[in-house]
Amino acid sequence: MKLCTFEVATSLGRHTRFGAVIPGGIVDMNFACAWHLARKGEVRPSTLADVLVPDSLLEFLRGGDTSMGFARATLAALEQECAGGRLPPTGLNDETLVYGGGSVRMRPPLPEPPSVRDFYAFEAHVKKGFEKRGEPMPPEWYEIPVYYSSSRQNIIGPEDDVLWPSFTEKFDYELEIALVIGKTGRNVPVEGAREYIAGFTVMNDFSARDMQRREMRVRLGPAKGKDWCTAMGPVLVTMDEIGDPYKLAMTARINGEEWSRGNTSSIHWKFEQMIEFLSRDQMIHPGDVLGSGTVGTGCGLELDRWVKPGDVIELEIEKIGVLRNRVLRE
Repeated sequence: MKLCTFEVATSLGRHTRFGAVIPGGIVDMNFACAWHLARKGEVRPSTLADVLVPDSLLEFLRGGDTSMGFARATLAALEQECAGGRLPPTGLNDETLVYGGGSVRMRPPLPEPPSVRDFYAFEAHVKKGFEKRGEPMPPEWYEIPVYYSSSRQNIIGPEDDVLWPSFTEKFDYELEIALVIGKTGRNVPVEGAREYIAGFTVMNDFSARDMQRREMRVRLGPAKGKDWCTAMGPVLVTMDEIGDPYKLAMTARINGEEWSRGNTSSIHWKFEQMIEFLSRDQMIHPGDVLGSGTVGTGCGLELDRWVKPGDVIELEIEKIGVLRNRVLRE
């Protein structure tokens, strides 16, 4: 499934809803689940749908396998109903079940996740960074999959503008893939870690490189150089649809020109190893975001090329889609 969070205009204003992207548009999963339950003769289907498939992606993830199962059954029933080119059905109380792409605004899949940790998993990117600083590659990098904690609140989505922060002259993008945790766990072994992955999305870990450099000289951080803004989207693709997460092409384009190209196959620290390390004597929860770190060549710092105000950054990952943001300087 390709899960999303979207905003739609109603008679009561704009509302944020949880959806799934299908060939015909975006399905409102909460309303669609109520429609599906009503067809099956359930009493008070809307109330039951609020529990089984809530109108928030985060609450949906907290529902675990039960919610996932009902979501898949709902989409299968909707696909059958719409077979042969019939128009999508209307929901209970005339609620719309399927929206056309132009009638909605896509938001980040998780507008405010419980946490965001960004790892440092691609060796080529790490090596290049130390090389530019004239420092040797630290042996500790090969011993543990290190990460830093970023802001969970400063999240933007596809097509949102990213504001150039006043404290930098070296604005940068970072081409990353992020996984989202699907269930609670602690001390998760590598062998069972994949069961904890709800899905993957595209992540742009915007960076203020000059501020980051100053922070790191104090041997703390990164902080201000990173957590002022992070973009995610356009969708969260579940594991069954991703297939092998280590065979995905990754591309970055600035104003339509390709700057970066990589592949998840070049990752050194696997997603399962990140989960094992993060969950060591610590709880992980549905909705937690784990960024991969930048793929090799996946940022301007490595290329000695820098984005400018007005530039449009497009990050694309195979099977997930394009995360597009424009840079604005106030």
